[in-house]
Amino acid sequence: MTQTTSDAAPQARPGDDPAAEGTAADAAQQQADAPAHAKAALAWAHTARFLTTAAELSHLPPSELPEIAFVGRSNAGKSTAINRLSQQKRLAFASKTPGRTQHINLFELGPKDQPDAHWADLPGYGYAAVPQAAKIRWQKVMAHYLQVRRNLSGVVMLVDSRHGIQELDRQLLDFVAPRLANGSVRLLVLLTKCDKLSRKEAAEALRNAQAVLGEIATEEADLGVVLFSALNRTGLDDVATCLRDWVDTTR
Repeated sequence: MTQTTSDAAPQARPGDDPAAEGTAADAAQQQADAPAHAKAALAWAHTARFLTTAAELSHLPPSELPEIAFVGRSNAGKSTAINRLSQQKRLAFASKTPGRTQHINLFELGPKDQPDAHWADLPGYGYAAVPQAAKIRWQKVMAHYLQVRRNLSGVVMLVDSRHGIQELDRQLLDFVAPRLANGSVRLLVLLTKCDKLSRKEAAEALRNAQAVLGEIATEEADLGVVLFSALNRTGLDDVATCLRDWVDTTR
């Protein structure tokens, strides 16, 4: 199933039965609790701290903790989004030269004496100036990571909302498609830089992304889309809450 969210409350998924969610009073209480839930999720994201960096999947430490990978084209705003989510200015390093960051950077979240999750910042892709050999090598590294990283529980794909999901994004989704299809890995697409769009353009960007995800949707799949702006915080609460819920339901 697919889900679309914006800076407002998340919409119901297709096929959801409102009666199954409880009474109207229950729904009202859930709505009242939403701000507190988002605040707790942002506080959790703020605990993110650098753990290690690796040039190959085999160099990453084995772990049982649920891991969420951040992927996206160079200049899609991946590092900025991670820094905004964690409320830290330089947790994720943004190279002045797109395509130069060529390592998997791993971050740890939760109490220092009892961490409960990892974030993995994967190298950006699609920058034309990167040598072809480097592109091929990193395509293999990311494919291997997405296909076999055992504790991978979710993927956050950052897409420039002005351009939408492109061919290289589709290729990356192909790497993890079987795990998305059976629901073992979740997907959230962040349509970044949405502050640069008009309301009409933003609605169209959401529809287009939903259409792409509809092509890979299954009954078991957990696929979502959210408009996101690091500049004006659009979608920030929704994203933090989603990632925290992923971890809570995985453990």
